[in-house]
Amino acid sequence: MSENEFPQSSLSDADAPVERRRRTGGRGADRSRKGGGTSKYLNLVNTMTKSSVLSEDALEAIHDASLTILEEIGMDVILPEARNRMKAAGADVTPGTDRVRLDRGLIMDMIASVPSGFTMHARNPVRNVEIGGNNLVFAQIASAPFVADREGGRRAGNQEDFRKLVKLAQSYDIIHTTGGYPVEPIDIHASVRHLDCLSDMVKLTDKVFHCYSLGQQRNIDALEIARIGRGISAEQMEREPSLFTIINTSSPLRLDGPMLQGIIEMSSRNQVVVVTPFTLAGAMAPVTIAGAVVQQNAEALAGIAFTQMVRRGSPVMYGGFTSNVDMKTGAPAFGTPEYMKAVIAGGQLARRYKIPYRTSNTNASNTLDAQAAYESALSLWALTQGGGNFIMHSAGWSEGGLTASFEKFILDVDMLQMVAEFLTPLDVSEDALGLDAVRDVGPGGHYFGTAHTLARYETAFYSPILSDWRNFETWTEAGRPTTYDHANRVFKEKLNEYEKPPLDPAIEEELDAFVARRKAEGGVPTDF
Repeated sequence: MSENEFPQSSLSDADAPVERRRRTGGRGADRSRKGGGTSKYLNLVNTMTKSSVLSEDALEAIHDASLTILEEIGMDVILPEARNRMKAAGADVTPGTDRVRLDRGLIMDMIASVPSGFTMHARNPVRNVEIGGNNLVFAQIASAPFVADREGGRRAGNQEDFRKLVKLAQSYDIIHTTGGYPVEPIDIHASVRHLDCLSDMVKLTDKVFHCYSLGQQRNIDALEIARIGRGISAEQMEREPSLFTIINTSSPLRLDGPMLQGIIEMSSRNQVVVVTPFTLAGAMAPVTIAGAVVQQNAEALAGIAFTQMVRRGSPVMYGGFTSNVDMKTGAPAFGTPEYMKAVIAGGQLARRYKIPYRTSNTNASNTLDAQAAYESALSLWALTQGGGNFIMHSAGWSEGGLTASFEKFILDVDMLQMVAEFLTPLDVSEDALGLDAVRDVGPGGHYFGTAHTLARYETAFYSPILSDWRNFETWTEAGRPTTYDHANRVFKEKLNEYEKPPLDPAIEEELDAFVARRKAEGGVPTDF
């Protein structure tokens, strides 16, 4: 059965007594175990009123404190070329050190040129994504060192599982882009890993993808692979951003060499940079959430300003990743009330600067359990209410990001689709108000057999992928399957149904030739 088809019940079942419908599970129970996505999950828009945790005065206090940090303390900028560019733009570079101080006038002048919205172009134009404003884009989990499913358990990342996760990302429209590598395939040598992985991204999916900023040559190779994949010239790609990179600051208050090189290579070619401090309150940032958000904001503004020093008007996102740690162990905690506050505060800051906002769907659970669900649900609530535009790690994140879970991917897809359904504006047209149906039924009747119901029964409500709506007796007869059971079955079914997206043979030939040449040249230098 395809993802857009649902089993249909007969009219006699719809008219049956309630108790018999419950015993047989009903049409909803059957549909709940199928799941899937439809094209309606493309181009999501969040028109809900955004939440605030900061008053206008508090927002300005955080803004002012952030600029004070950049003026008085500064950032360590660990790349001479970057320091030279900053100095040329007017920053105060301390001779003989990495320290750079940026006054508030320079910061505000630079971020004023950041576009408030832009398009990221996929090789399939249907998969283009709009960034900024009220747009909402979900990206798959990225960068996990481990992968897990119920049968294989937790294991080191490998190419086979990497490819399976990319295929799953292609299989659901609610996943709008891949992230980085969903899991790090350590069975491919690091010198050529980016070549194989990015080539797979082009071949196995037709969505926008990401490149790591782990050295200049990796960026250059990724830019060429993205260009070849779209079958366009370098000039067209420069007009149409087609690749994004995540730039993490080395908190507290540092920008390291590979990240700075990534900004230079990407921003100079008008590709997308997502500047994201990783500020854990009590560890790499002050223990108070307000203090951690101040540091997050300072680091984000410094990186964003540098993108504009490289090229005015280049696309960039404001990334927030502030959470807390377990003060007993130092372990990162996610999906917490503190994380929620930081996500919403970050959204307020991004809107103040009119810069698209990146955040994440997170949890710290080690398995597919209630904790995994409620921490992710709280994360999704915060990022939706907080106005997130680009959501990293939307599906598959487990163990605080250390593990990409196949079953958690399916659970997240289900939750993301529910979010999308919730964000769909309520239809209050004359037809939807249903007055004719009410007149037809009158007092004491039922609506199962009305024309109004029959015209809509297949699509009236969201059909969950994993929820099991059978009654206790029927569920027991079926072996008492859990959410884990359903998710395990669904991801395997989805992989069996996967179809490789079309790719022009000439493009594939050019891509293979480029990868083979770069491998023959040795890829990139490594320490091992």
